[in-house]
Amino acid sequence: MKILAVNWLDPANPDAGGAEIHFIEIFRRLVQAGDGVTLVCSGWRDAEPETVIEGVRVRRVGGRHSFALRGRGAVRRILASERFDVVVEDINKLPLYLASVTNLPLYVIVPHLFGAAAFREASWPVASAVWLAERFIPRAYRRAAFQAISRSTRDDLVARGVPEEQVRVIFPGSNPPPPGGKATRAAVPTFLYVGRLRRYKGVHLAVRALAAVRTAHPEARLWIAGTGDARPGLESLVRRLGLDDAVQFFGFVPEGEKWHLLREAWALVFPSEKEGWGIANIEAASCGTPAIASDRPGLRESVRHGETGLLVPHGDVSALAGAMTDLIEHPADLRRMGEAGRAFAAALTWDEAAVQTRQHLMETIDGGRTTES
Repeated sequence: MKILAVNWLDPANPDAGGAEIHFIEIFRRLVQAGDGVTLVCSGWRDAEPETVIEGVRVRRVGGRHSFALRGRGAVRRILASERFDVVVEDINKLPLYLASVTNLPLYVIVPHLFGAAAFREASWPVASAVWLAERFIPRAYRRAAFQAISRSTRDDLVARGVPEEQVRVIFPGSNPPPPGGKATRAAVPTFLYVGRLRRYKGVHLAVRALAAVRTAHPEARLWIAGTGDARPGLESLVRRLGLDDAVQFFGFVPEGEKWHLLREAWALVFPSEKEGWGIANIEAASCGTPAIASDRPGLRESVRHGETGLLVPHGDVSALAGAMTDLIEHPADLRRMGEAGRAFAAALTWDEAAVQTRQHLMETIDGGRTTES
């Protein structure tokens, strides 16, 4: 197969997150299987316009905020100069409505849709554009095949009007941690957040919950690893709550340090409002570290409540603090959930996700040929 893929970012982008991990883990395996993959995405200051990442040819055009205007033109130019069998659009920001750009079979990957959550993350004009753009997905992509990374995302698409038979759920895989044995817990109760620092991620809830936890366990602390525009507000909140000695910001951490933090933490905290899946929860589980997450779509699939971690009502600081306290005061539960998490994560492989994706792509191509004939 020759695949033209479109994603807002590529894995080397400083703003890359879970959607980019998902993309490269699957499509680099398709390259290894003999397929050709070209990715069109946005760039950033001083980024090379063309490069190769894990065998995937990457062509960058515009920037994070101009890609919506320049991406469609770039796709048209590439389609005019090369032959492809299928176009893959990874919708994790604004949809580009590529069904109107090409008659080739179209395959759409949806990590999750923002819906009303966009208004809690972006300015009113930007959030309105995202919300409105998502409303047209069922009509604009009525001939596309969809891959949803969780049942929650599938249900969201179906509720919006996408026929259920057009959507296939393919769970993400999990990268095993590098060699290093079982998790070596920190000497004091330590909670960790790993991911982008965005308002909808709910990291401020973890900070407030830590303040409550420390009334009974003053030694408890929170590590925050990641970058994003919410960091200044989080730092201000930490100062206001008098938690300067209890909360540590790591900024961007390389892979090796990330795995070290996941092993050392007592639990991962992921109080996000909405996710397609929650790769960080699975990475923590693979290290034997339970997760405490919001009981929200996607997250309730990557965390099995009471088995691999705990789910709490989103926005309920008291419930989040209570879950953190429970793990501090019941170390046997922490160990039990950690072992169950290892087994859960081990059953999720990128190899299987890639095999299922490749099969679905071939079916989509064959279906497109049948339609044309």
